[in-house]
Amino acid sequence: MAYSSLIIPFFWLILFPQFLHLAKSQQKLCRKSCGGVPIQYPFGVDDGCGSPYYRHIVKCTAAGELLLLTPSGKYPIKNVTYDEDDPHIVVSDPFMWSCRDGGRFRPPRPFSLDTSTRFSLSRETEYLFFNCSTDEVAVESKPHFCRRFPEECDSVCDSGSFLCRNLPECPGALRGGSCCAYYPEAAESLRIMLRHCATYTGVYWKNIGSGGNGKAGAAFSQVPEYGVRVDFEIPVTSKCLECEDGGGTCGFDTQNQSFLCLCHKRNSTTNCHDIEHKISKAAVAGVSIAVSVAAAVGVGMGVWYVRRVRAKAPVTHGVQTNDNRIF
Repeated sequence: MAYSSLIIPFFWLILFPQFLHLAKSQQKLCRKSCGGVPIQYPFGVDDGCGSPYYRHIVKCTAAGELLLLTPSGKYPIKNVTYDEDDPHIVVSDPFMWSCRDGGRFRPPRPFSLDTSTRFSLSRETEYLFFNCSTDEVAVESKPHFCRRFPEECDSVCDSGSFLCRNLPECPGALRGGSCCAYYPEAAESLRIMLRHCATYTGVYWKNIGSGGNGKAGAAFSQVPEYGVRVDFEIPVTSKCLECEDGGGTCGFDTQNQSFLCLCHKRNSTTNCHDIEHKISKAAVAGVSIAVSVAAAVGVGMGVWYVRRVRAKAPVTHGVQTNDNRIF
């Protein structure tokens, strides 16, 4: 009884770390969506997922809303396009003018991006400014202005803009207020414009078909919607491609930001096929060693027990009784 009570706990003491190692190797995969918006490389809402260049830039709230985090605030992401030829995000800005504001102009907050990231404002976004001071801002029809001042063509706020004359969803919402279109080259130029204008809004061209490209084909393939389009880069490496080909997810070490391939069982610096092979060999070897050690210990403790009993057995001059019986 004493022998088995000692051997069994020790046997599990040897084997448990092996099973614990296998349990710890189970890796929760990175979330693939948030609020219906797909999440793919280079983004990740779980730390260590995606590219380290975009770490802590997108966030999935407890309510299931995907947000873009910038120096100017948190913006709901409407959709993400991962097309390698045209990767971009579209966000809505709650501080911009919208149709429900009508002729009421709320104080705006200039939208800005972190210049250290691989984001850039898209040329596909048009910015409309309302009730600008004509003493401080050149508000005029752009074609006429550019003919007279070709060297200053980019500085004019176009009062003849198509979107000013056809505000998406609410053409008559301004109720007599003025509107002009201007593309700010940087955050500072946007801030300067807002010093002299009541407010502004962003409109991007949403693809709805396979018609012409750009604004020339907008009537057939694109429609204007409120929001800000932000272009981004996809930093693709051979390691990431190899990882994805093997069924893994590209990620990084949260300590040193080095590349990791995130697999179902463990992380790898190469691909999931490689790590699966290593885990299988390690698991078999670990269990084999554990069983061998447990068996050796069992034999050793059995010998120790026999010697202990013999040492305590009463002397009966060679006569074996029930009191001194060994077997």
